[in-house]
Amino acid sequence: MAPSGSLVVPLAVLGLLLWGTPWTHGRRSDVRILTDENWRELLEGEWMVEFYAPWCPACQNLQPEWEGFAEWGEDLEINVAKVDVTEQTGLSGRFIITALPTIYHCKDGEIRRYQGPRTKNDFINFISEKEWKSIEPVSSWFGPSSILMSSMSALFRLSMYIRTCYDYFIEDLGLPVWGSYTIFALATLLSGLLLGLCMIFVADCLCPSKRRKPQSYPSKKPIPEFSQPLKKMVEEQEADEEDVSEEEAESKEGTNKDFPQSAIRQRPVGPLLPTDKS
Repeated sequence: MAPSGSLVVPLAVLGLLLWGTPWTHGRRSDVRILTDENWRELLEGEWMVEFYAPWCPACQNLQPEWEGFAEWGEDLEINVAKVDVTEQTGLSGRFIITALPTIYHCKDGEIRRYQGPRTKNDFINFISEKEWKSIEPVSSWFGPSSILMSSMSALFRLSMYIRTCYDYFIEDLGLPVWGSYTIFALATLLSGLLLGLCMIFVADCLCPSKRRKPQSYPSKKPIPEFSQPLKKMVEEQEADEEDVSEEEAESKEGTNKDFPQSAIRQRPVGPLLPTDKS
């Protein structure tokens, strides 16, 4: 019975180790995972978010410090999260990630970029001493929820989709490189034509062309009462002009009749012929 009793202690130690293993992995779950679906959660409360890539050496060196900092999240009343830019391209576009790793501090929708030392104690001091107040927040125009950054997110997703299609054409279908480029060129032309047609249709609906409007023929409308005096004045003026023109015509005719007589009276008389005095 002694040998069987000697196995109790090693088995108990092994049981404790096996029971403690999931507890240790549970502590690592303090780092939350943000995706394109739940990223709006960081707009409420206080967050520290790391953007990383699995292949990045600097990101790999930062992971132990980030995990240790996440263990203090409950005491500091802060959420610690991370984003894999290789999987969440939309989020990398919203925050314009150009270097890895990139860390942001979010407080009730205000975004600030952390550029200090990357150790657990530095992260803790940054939050406990509120050093983030000395950093200028990102402009609302460039915030992750702005229209501009939403457009950037869509562009990043489109680029990743194009990259996926390119890999599918080359690796799965076995097309040559020039064949994939030809497909993308045709797709670009067709999409441009469709977009142009849609824009023309919308423009015609919002601002229809004047040439398409039915022609309106002028109709005789009764003259309002207040325009009657003006009409009488115009008629009187036209009558006066006609009288004046008639008088001028009569005077011209009179001058034309008197012209021959006056011309005869004013005809110059030639020199008299010399007479013979003899």
